[in-house]
Amino acid sequence: MNFREEVRAWLEANLTGEFAGARGLGGPGREHEGHELRVAWERRLGAAGWTCLGWPEEYGGRDASLSDQVAFHEEYARANAPARVGHIGEGLIGPTILEYGTEEQKRRFLPPIRSGEELWCQGYSEPEAGSDLAGVQTRAVLQGGEWVVTGQKVWTSLAHVADWCFVLARTEPGSERHRGLSYLLVPMRQPGVEVRPIMQLTGTGEFNEVFFDGARTAAANVLGASGEGWRVAMATLGYERGASTLGQQIGFRRELQTVIDTARRTGAADDPVLRDRLVRAWLELEIMRFNALRTMTSLSAGEPGPEVSIAKLYWSEWHRRLGELAQAAQGREGLVARGEPYDLNDLQRLYLFSRADTIYAGSSEIQRNIIAERTLGLPKG
Repeated sequence: MNFREEVRAWLEANLTGEFAGARGLGGPGREHEGHELRVAWERRLGAAGWTCLGWPEEYGGRDASLSDQVAFHEEYARANAPARVGHIGEGLIGPTILEYGTEEQKRRFLPPIRSGEELWCQGYSEPEAGSDLAGVQTRAVLQGGEWVVTGQKVWTSLAHVADWCFVLARTEPGSERHRGLSYLLVPMRQPGVEVRPIMQLTGTGEFNEVFFDGARTAAANVLGASGEGWRVAMATLGYERGASTLGQQIGFRRELQTVIDTARRTGAADDPVLRDRLVRAWLELEIMRFNALRTMTSLSAGEPGPEVSIAKLYWSEWHRRLGELAQAAQGREGLVARGEPYDLNDLQRLYLFSRADTIYAGSSEIQRNIIAERTLGLPKG
């Protein structure tokens, strides 16, 4: 049995019984769905060795090749398995700890990420430091062997269920921009941390504001050297474009097929203009896959190319257009919630949440600047 077959067989055998109802739960705009069940599923994955596949065996991973990691994410998506609750820990802070952490930090933080026992959130954006992350004003000072953190973070996904947050904070008084920042690991369940949900267009609240008012963490919980947080933070962002993107595209393909089926049912597909838009969406999704495969090839060779910069811009703009197509395919029925008080169907939710795709994880404007300056070598605006 090859690796892909092993993944497929395990998912088929385990998405049964108590987890039979977990299929399809969660995801962007739907993170409220079946949270406790999905946490239990995360721990089932961890116990069976299906989390953190690319990590070294020494730290609980499988040292899996990039192609095996892609195979896992593709089969996971094909099985319609529930959206992962531990993806921020596994995909972002875990690799950052592996690269920059001390041995003590690795032994403390990596095992509960791998097992699904501790969940993480990302404390980067602030009201005055979104796309311009270097404008961070959250501050931390050392007092009695602890960092004392004061400030506000915003758009913090899953902060309301997280146990820990990796926080970019200004630790050198008088410093500006990229200098004087530190990358701190801060426990969320303590006095001095307040989480306020931000209501989204979908009626759900997976984004949050987080207020730190004298929150504390041990002096040793700084990743990398104090004052060098910008370098560590940029490394974390580099892990966002990994093997999971090909699994994401299988989800996109499922959504597109639902839009096509809906257009046929409502008669919207009789419109030649809408049919043309559907064909374009299919073609662009194929291009997205080819670009992702090129990205994986360059990453395997250790030589990331311009397609890495293009990926987020491309998929977010495509997915936003798909949301608009979803509304067009539904016609008038897409304009009214199917029940009280605000019971949205999947395509309505797709339309509303996809409006955010071109903003979070780096807005399209910022992505275009990165491509222009770092890939094409154009002068800064």
